[in-house]
Amino acid sequence: MYFNKVEISGVNTANLKVLKEAEKIRLLKLIKENGDMQAREELINGNLRLVLSVIQRFAGRGENPDDLFQVGCIGLIKAIDNFDVSLNVKFSTYAVPMILGEVKRYLRDNNQIRVSRSLRDLAYRAMQAKEKLINEKQAEPSVDEIAKEIDAKREDIVLALEAISEPVSLYEPVFSESGDTIYVMDQLGDNNDDNNWLDEIALKEAINHLGQREKKILSLRFFQGKTQVEVAQEIGISQAQVSRLEKGALNKIKRKI
Repeated sequence: MYFNKVEISGVNTANLKVLKEAEKIRLLKLIKENGDMQAREELINGNLRLVLSVIQRFAGRGENPDDLFQVGCIGLIKAIDNFDVSLNVKFSTYAVPMILGEVKRYLRDNNQIRVSRSLRDLAYRAMQAKEKLINEKQAEPSVDEIAKEIDAKREDIVLALEAISEPVSLYEPVFSESGDTIYVMDQLGDNNDDNNWLDEIALKEAINHLGQREKKILSLRFFQGKTQVEVAQEIGISQAQVSRLEKGALNKIKRKI
């Protein structure tokens, strides 16, 4: 398969190294505290296998792996530049959504199945209106509320949002390291698994105890892959406040669970 070729964008994927988490944190601290460019280069090279594992999920779509790899590297660099070493979060946990988000944006903007400009514009207006309403009401708006906000028909909004979304196969790999691959279907809970069911209840209960702003920050950071700077701009507070609130929210969840 084309995605399994040894060399992608001039990089020999057979020789990619994997850094231990402690080494990643050490390099990140050198970058953040001293602006060490050599450490930055070493950290990028030490996470190229992570980029490769993310773009593997797009195999079979006719996309050029060289292009996807380069775009994924941009996401990796953004993750390195915006990662907060003070948080008790693994770097790969933070980086994967960033890489994935960058690749999805690239595919959305270069989609071979062309969506009309008017439909795309309506979808983006709907998404902007949704964020505006969430900020104002601190609650998820309905499609009817979004339609009223932008003076559009409900069915047109549903059609527009569906047009720009991409279907995901249950057998697409999400992450792969040391020969162990995690597929989309592996992340779907088994309704007959009592442990998973109890864990899910515990997690939901812990999140329910968070404030609205904390929930908003975690949603933007870990589900939408936004940087702390982007979150700060969106909700109108400083990056330092976002960092503090995010760290506090994660600690609250850990204590509850």
